[in-house]
This record gives sequence, structure tokens and C-alpha cells, in this order.
Amino acid sequence: MARHLRILVLTWNLFHGRDAPPDARLYTRRSRLLRVTERGESHAQVNRPLLSEFAGVLGGLDWEIALLQEAPPRWLRPLCAATRAGGVSALTSRNFGAGARTMIARRNPDLMASGEGGSNQLLVRPPWRVGAVERVTLTRRPERRRMLLARLEGPEGPLAVANLHASAGDRVAAEGEARFAVERAAAFAGHVPLLFGGDLNLRPAHSPALFRELEERFGLASPTAPGAIDHLLVRGLAVVVAPRALAAGRREVLDPATGLAVRLSDHAPVAAAFSAGRT
Repeated sequence: MARHLRILVLTWNLFHGRDAPPDARLYTRRSRLLRVTERGESHAQVNRPLLSEFAGVLGGLDWEIALLQEAPPRWLRPLCAATRAGGVSALTSRNFGAGARTMIARRNPDLMASGEGGSNQLLVRPPWRVGAVERVTLTRRPERRRMLLARLEGPEGPLAVANLHASAGDRVAAEGEARFAVERAAAFAGHVPLLFGGDLNLRPAHSPALFRELEERFGLASPTAPGAIDHLLVRGLAVVVAPRALAAGRREVLDPATGLAVRLSDHAPVAAAFSAGRT
């Protein structure tokens, strides 16, 4: 008799570890240059390291497999420790001279911004564990884009996972990267179920032909929403809870200095639940 086990999955672009208040007027020159905290009616804009805040939010969310993009490379071990997870990463762009970049980013995160360097990270909680890992370079210019591939082992059997952050601002380029990435991910997965996700920088409403192609050629289905760019597509798994962006409050923390909310990242985490049959 077959039974179905839920697989809880999350994808989240961490915005290089920075906050993103809903009021754009809180982004000021004095905040960026002088690290002055700006205050609005409900939110503060802070220019300080937020690793502990991101780790706390991530640790409190319900997931077994988490795909992270725009993650500071130095965060992998602390996030794994805080969330009781194992993890692997693939360095993306701007990682030359990491020591100096990290020193500046720790002193002034908003001034350094994406200049600290980035990575795609995959965190897995027990009973899942990471097996084989591959890193695939999709493009080197205008900046390096790399896909992280991993074969996971768990109670549902093996699962292949692909974590991607595609190019922004150029839909044609992002579509090309997505096609190439899916081809490589499908070859890596073979007959094993495949989870393909991350920040694709592609909206199904604007690229309907691409998402139709991904489903028809590769069996990858269940994009988040017509206007979404963060997706969790699956092949060989049943959708139990469709991918959906979590409410803004789920990624907010209280700033003790001001009593105001701090909203982490300019992306909402996207969560979903899938299942695989097992005899």
C-alpha cells in the first residue's frame, strides 16, 4: 500500500543580508553613508549586520529543504548552525578579494550591498542529507551566474534539487539561462524526482511560452503566481500545498532601538509542500 510523505520546501532571496522597508523614502543618503537608522510610522530602515535576524526568521519557518539566493557566502555555516541543517553553496559573482569585501560589508552593509559577493545556498534538515553536488556556470558576463545542483537522500528516496538565481533586467537572457539550467538539471536528475527553484527573475505572465515549455518538455510544473519571479517547480512529485509567497510579517523582526518593524529582504520567502508515494 502506498503512503505519501510531505516534503516541505522554501526558497528565499536574502537580498545580500539587508532589510527592505516598504516605504522607499526611508532609503536615504545619510543612512547609506553614515549608518543612520531612519524611522517611519511602522518600519525602520537599519544599516547594520542582520545575520542573527535572518537566522532567527529562517529558523522559525517550517521547511526541510531551503533554497537561498543572494546569500553572503560567509553565512552558510552560521545559518546551518542556527537552523540545525546541513548545507552546501555555490559562489556566484563579486567574490574576488572576499576578505576586504567582507570587512566593509560588516561595517556598512548598505554601502557594500551586492558588492560583498553572493552565493546560492541549499540547506537541508534531517532526515534529509546531501549526497552528490555539482556547480554549473551558466554565464560569466555581465556577471557570473551559477546553478547549485544536489542529490538529496531521505525517507522519500532520492531527490535532485537545482537552485538558480537568473539574470535580472533582461528577460531574454533569463529565459535562455533557465532553459540551459533545466536541461542540465534534468540530466543531473535522470529518473529521480526533480525540484527546480530559486529566483528565476521570470514571471509566468510575461514568459508564458517558457513556462509552458518547461512543463511540456521537462514535466516541471507549479509556478508560484503569474506575477512572481521566485518559483518552486517540480517533476515527479505531487503538489500538496502550491508554492505561495509568505505574508510580509513572516519576515519582519522588531528593532529594539526604535520599537519599529524591520523587514528582511526585498523578496518574500516562497513555501510549498510536495509529496512522493512510497510502498
